[in-house]
Amino acid sequence: MCKQTRIDDKQSPILAKEQQDSANYVKQKEINEPTLIKSLHKKLILSDYHIFPKKGKINITEKHGVYIIYNPKNEVLHVGNTPSGRKGLNQRLYNHISCTGVFYEKYLKPNNIKMRGTHKFKYLEVDDIRQRALLEAYSAGKLCPLHFGTGAKKIV
Repeated sequence: MCKQTRIDDKQSPILAKEQQDSANYVKQKEINEPTLIKSLHKKLILSDYHIFPKKGKINITEKHGVYIIYNPKNEVLHVGNTPSGRKGLNQRLYNHISCTGVFYEKYLKPNNIKMRGTHKFKYLEVDDIRQRALLEAYSAGKLCPLHFGTGAKKIV
């Protein structure tokens, strides 16, 4: 059994200050995180449109982030993020136009949709993986995309 050691603040004022700063940081982060995600969503919505190239690869950024894909009528088709991948948003968005991935298999292919040269996207670079996941979830909830991946496996 581990024995807990209580450190008296009088014995270690530096440690007590570090513990208080740490507790304040956690509280501040919890309070501000919803506001931060809303702010990031607004930046994403206000970002520029980019049309998927008619040929070749996508060359916007190798950083990670969140993106929104629109059809030619400006309807939101898909909201996604880059959970991993060496080439970040370039790789993730290229996957969607190169006939790979769940979005292609579950939505684009059955609806015979080709996005090159006709569909567009917006993106926002987001370094923090938790913020990317929260921003994707928040944006999908606000925008209600035509395709929404649930992650559920099809039972045969």
